[in-house]
Amino acid sequence: MTGIALVTGAGQGIGRAVALAFARTGMRVAAVDLKANDAGHDGITAYAADVASPAQVDEVVGEVESSLGPITVLANVAGILRAGPVVEMSDLDWQDVFAVNAGGVFHASRAVARRMVARRAGVIVTVSSNAAGVPRAGLAAYAASKAAATAFTKSLGLELAPYGIRCNVVAPGSTDTPMQRALWTEAGPDPVIAGDLATYRTGIPLGRIAEPEDVADAVLFLASDRARHITMHDLYVDGGATLRA
Repeated sequence: MTGIALVTGAGQGIGRAVALAFARTGMRVAAVDLKANDAGHDGITAYAADVASPAQVDEVVGEVESSLGPITVLANVAGILRAGPVVEMSDLDWQDVFAVNAGGVFHASRAVARRMVARRAGVIVTVSSNAAGVPRAGLAAYAASKAAATAFTKSLGLELAPYGIRCNVVAPGSTDTPMQRALWTEAGPDPVIAGDLATYRTGIPLGRIAEPEDVADAVLFLASDRARHITMHDLYVDGGATLRA
């Protein structure tokens, strides 16, 4: 693959795996994260920005295009998680989750799409979650924000299709990242794989937690010419955890 890929949330987890995957194909990668020091790797240029801030996003997109060149692929990966029952959730937690998980996707997609439209070319891939399509106890804010990001990306794809721009979603399930590990007990990933009837959560039929690279491969495919006739698609990468409900 050739061109410039901008990846948000590239400091760790899935975002880092996506940035590295693009770099291995030969693309020049702009890795955007709150702390640029967390995002820099060989062949990757790091940029600091908070995707919840439209001004910072507009600035970093302009900087990337000035220093590296026209952005050909945007991967929206930045996300945060605030878990807990709805009745105990604060207004701030709700707002913060939406500001990053939904607002960040909007800010980055808008800034990049404005440039892609003029060039009549480009790809946008949003990393959402299987929680966007299946209710999760204790994850209402996260699930709702990811559902918003998913619906937004599909609607954007409809608007941008006449310009030859494709917009797709990758919906991971439980993936071995710092965010996922923060939810584990001393039992590690085993309860996640097995499922929990008390919270109406099925396990993972494939019997394993995903690696970040599993998700990155799906992003890479949807960004490539092999997926040239795929747009507004929602690709679940969850080992069958949602039974594709």
